[in-house]
Amino acid sequence: MTVTGVQWQEFLAGLDYPVSREDLVRWCQENGGSTEMLQMLRALPAEEFASPAELGAALNTLA
Repeated sequence: MTVTGVQWQEFLAGLDYPVSREDLVRWCQENGGSTEMLQMLRALPAEEFASPAELGAALNTLA
């Protein structure tokens, strides 16, 4: 299963930015994210993301 952009938007709604990769992983674990989501978040190239757009662009590079 591939995680779609819409799924990411819905799942990550409500996050406060900037957000670190570590915070994203913790958010995913605490909110029932899939194994695939966790793997993708752990593979993100940057340590911190200033906006949803920046995070989205980084996630797109992994897809």
